[in-house]
Amino acid sequence: MTDATIPHGPRAALRSLWRDHRVWLASGLILLALAITDTAQALDSTQFAFAALLRTAPFLILSIGIAAWANATGADNLIAKAFTGAPLLMVGLGALAGGISPFCSCGVIPLIAALLAMGVPLSAVMAFWLASPIMDPSMFVLTAGVLDLEFAIAKTLSAIGLGVFGGLVVHVLARGGAFADPLREGVGNGGCGGSKLRAPQPVVWRFWADADRRAKFAKTAWTTTLFLAKWLFLAFILESLMLAWIPAETVTAALGGSGIVPIITATFVGVPAYLNGYAALPLVGGLIEQGMAPGAGLAFLVAGGVTSIPAAMAVWALAKPQVFALYIALSLSGAFTVGLLFQLWQAV
Repeated sequence: MTDATIPHGPRAALRSLWRDHRVWLASGLILLALAITDTAQALDSTQFAFAALLRTAPFLILSIGIAAWANATGADNLIAKAFTGAPLLMVGLGALAGGISPFCSCGVIPLIAALLAMGVPLSAVMAFWLASPIMDPSMFVLTAGVLDLEFAIAKTLSAIGLGVFGGLVVHVLARGGAFADPLREGVGNGGCGGSKLRAPQPVVWRFWADADRRAKFAKTAWTTTLFLAKWLFLAFILESLMLAWIPAETVTAALGGSGIVPIITATFVGVPAYLNGYAALPLVGGLIEQGMAPGAGLAFLVAGGVTSIPAAMAVWALAKPQVFALYIALSLSGAFTVGLLFQLWQAV
């Protein structure tokens, strides 16, 4: 039976089912295929995904709560207003906040969506978005312990520098009319969120006293939770498969040597990097002890942090393809640049 002979009703229902639940269906199909071909891996991947969700749950709950609270109270008007004014200052503040905040790339998704939906300039949001996955306070301490303090400082400065670089690039492009509506359809309220800046409404801090605002809080929290759960579950399943099928040592061993070539290699290997920042540190540290250039190690950690599966899928889920492409391009060029600069610093 061809597609043309399928009744309109069932065909439309199938399209609707795929459109509304394609991410959950993709996860289910992957696990089903694994269950048929490798039952043990199917169980491992499922356990890995749920364990990863539990690890990130505190950040996710906090982010979801903030997004729902801002929407219910109307405080998002104040947040949006705080990002108006001097765009270059907002880029710097966004990069600094991303470099020192404890939010991972997954936990910050609701805040990013809320800010973009409110009409906050993409330049400031991109600065925060690029810097956030690279460094946080606990990562700084661990990096200093596993590698050294100089490397930890370099990684922090790289996070902030990449954020500023990305924000400035977006600012220049936006002045030419690009990225006026960066969010995908159905995420937030798209560029229409700029109305919160043009016609601000009063803030009601005690939102729980109003039934409509309580309902708005619950609806925002629930829809955001479902949105996060489906994308993160798929991302963690894919991450588990890369961990199982591609040994970490195989990837990092390709980054040995000195000169500019290892930095270039590390930058591109970091694009599909499946290692989270914590797991990558000891492996990179071991290779540095065996002679790998520190600049290559830094480039790998920066590129891997920004373009890892959870981080990249977060951008893909929220933003339009052209924004995603720019995010990857900024990650690559920024990771190579900071790796090269760190290598030059080491040579001085």
